[in-house]
Amino acid sequence: MNVSNRVAHLRQTIRRHEERYYVLNDPEISDAEFDALMNELKALETAHPELITADSPTQRVGGRAVAGFTTVEHDLPMLSLDNAYSPDDLRAFDDRVRRALGGEGSVPDAVPYVAELKIDGLSLSLRYEQGVLVQGVTRGDGTRGEDVTANVRTIRAIPLRLNGGPAGPVEVRGEVFLPHAAFERMNREREDAEQPPFANPRNAAAGTMRNLDPAQVASRRLGAFFYQLLAPAATEVATQRVALKTMKDWSLPVEPHWQACSGIDAVMAYCAQWADGRHALGFDTDGVVIKVDHLEWRERLGSTGKFPRWALAYKFPAAQARTTLIRIEVNVGRTGAVTPYAVLEPVRLSGSTIQMATLHNEQEIVRRDIRPGDTVVIEKGGEVIPKVVGPVPGMRAAGVEPWVMPTLCPACGSRLDRPPGEVVWRCLNSACPARLRRSLLHFASRRAMNIDGLGEAIVDQLVDLGLVRDAADLYTLTAPALTELVVTPKDATSERARPRKLGKVGANLVAQIEGSKANAFWRVLFGLGIRHVGERSAQALATAFGSIDALMRATPDALETIEDVGPVVAASVRRHFEESHNQDLVARLRAAGVRMIEEHAVPLQEPALAGVVVVLTGALASMSREAAETAITARGGRVAKSVSKQTTYVVAGADPGSKLEKARQLGIEVLDEAAFLSRIMQT
Repeated sequence: MNVSNRVAHLRQTIRRHEERYYVLNDPEISDAEFDALMNELKALETAHPELITADSPTQRVGGRAVAGFTTVEHDLPMLSLDNAYSPDDLRAFDDRVRRALGGEGSVPDAVPYVAELKIDGLSLSLRYEQGVLVQGVTRGDGTRGEDVTANVRTIRAIPLRLNGGPAGPVEVRGEVFLPHAAFERMNREREDAEQPPFANPRNAAAGTMRNLDPAQVASRRLGAFFYQLLAPAATEVATQRVALKTMKDWSLPVEPHWQACSGIDAVMAYCAQWADGRHALGFDTDGVVIKVDHLEWRERLGSTGKFPRWALAYKFPAAQARTTLIRIEVNVGRTGAVTPYAVLEPVRLSGSTIQMATLHNEQEIVRRDIRPGDTVVIEKGGEVIPKVVGPVPGMRAAGVEPWVMPTLCPACGSRLDRPPGEVVWRCLNSACPARLRRSLLHFASRRAMNIDGLGEAIVDQLVDLGLVRDAADLYTLTAPALTELVVTPKDATSERARPRKLGKVGANLVAQIEGSKANAFWRVLFGLGIRHVGERSAQALATAFGSIDALMRATPDALETIEDVGPVVAASVRRHFEESHNQDLVARLRAAGVRMIEEHAVPLQEPALAGVVVVLTGALASMSREAAETAITARGGRVAKSVSKQTTYVVAGADPGSKLEKARQLGIEVLDEAAFLSRIMQT
């Protein structure tokens, strides 16, 4: 027997049967027969280790857990989708597409779309080279995600080698999800093991993909569907429908219920069909994704900073249920915002038990006339976050009184304040224990300082004992103090709820806190919890100013020149660093050894196109509309959609529209593509 040939034959056979079982749901052989093939392959590879390859079916499950996930920047951002909730929203989208493509006469009467079920899971990008899987990355924040390749390799629905794929690199994007059957089985196993069940399949899928043990991931039987191909040039793919068929031909799983639609009326019919039909599926879907079919048209349409203009997510009507609102309580956030929420009689909704729901703010409660004791309608916004829609008319009992917003903070007793023009009440006491707890949890969160293990129960105990008064105090904690710290878990129903010493967990936590000192400066900045400063603005500020000292000295005008920083963020940054206790916190974090300098800072300077307003019309031969807009904004310019007296230049490509004539009427300078490339792109 030629061992090499037998190994190759076994791998090919196993791959075919994996596809039939996990992708096509049409097995040809029994589990015992499949196991026999796999065992033979394992035995041959054990005897001949020189024949083992990365794409072998035996290499799906690693032998040991990984230490953690690394962050990877996406070659192209994984943008989210703008949402639609009604037929009018869909028609408005169609109108925008038609106008952007050039108006009447340049596109068919019925724009070709592809409608696909929107899978409620975790977005994922896969990279193949020479047909072999080399990397799997989560969506993350759209710009950067986590490298979960080891976990991806355990998902049997995902091929380790493409069937007839291109020789060069190719990227595909899709969704990892947990089928209903696997979700129910997993929760039964967790309940048998006296572990809390997962709330819904999406949370379970996301939690599974972030599990550091690939063997655990393999046991949960995740599924996957892929919907985007990022190598059209290499594969001569011109439309979405061909892209879906191509990925299926490569043995990548594609959700089979997609439909090519001629015009928006056909799209709306598809949405109506699946609003009810989705409940018969074996997985969760919360809507329909509508995409312009032609990829070249997509290039012309481009995207905003957040959403592609060529796609839209139609969300199915939210699932609703009735229950009793027992009482209204308030929660104090890290910035002092006091948010009311409803405590409900438990009710099942969309596969999970709902006991609490958001009420947004005092004005919303008054506007909807929501009162404790009411029978209320609740729904899951986007199938995830429960909220109170309002009371059920005619079911209010006599004597039910309106709810009154408290005047004092429930955590510290300080008087609450509502600034003029705002709807949110705030606790202004920076020493408020509730604010402190939330700020510490934010500081330690994965996207900030990533101090794994610093959860609510430990934070509560540290605050209650006075061991931690701010984030800087975390760096004064010692291993002996934390090993002896007695903590009671939050879940009082758990058998583990009894008070216990942290022991080795405490020592590990001290090591994690110590290790966080080396985090990038932008993480520290984000962790400070400055109001209105999110991840992207923290990164932009860190890169532009380079150090905490330069940032603390920055004027509002200097702050506003930074991309992702507007007047609101600039003012908030200034107010934050003008407060003495925040200055003291920075000083103490610096003294503890926390990084306060950005290693890859770009010196701040006046952008080349500051104050320049550009309008694009027609198609450019050298780049897409999106690329041109990105180049302009990267140089400090602004791209406008219409021509006005404030317009500096109009860039006219092939087949320009009415914007060109208006520019001439207003005397606006018009640049052809060559002038655009030399005048703007070379600045």
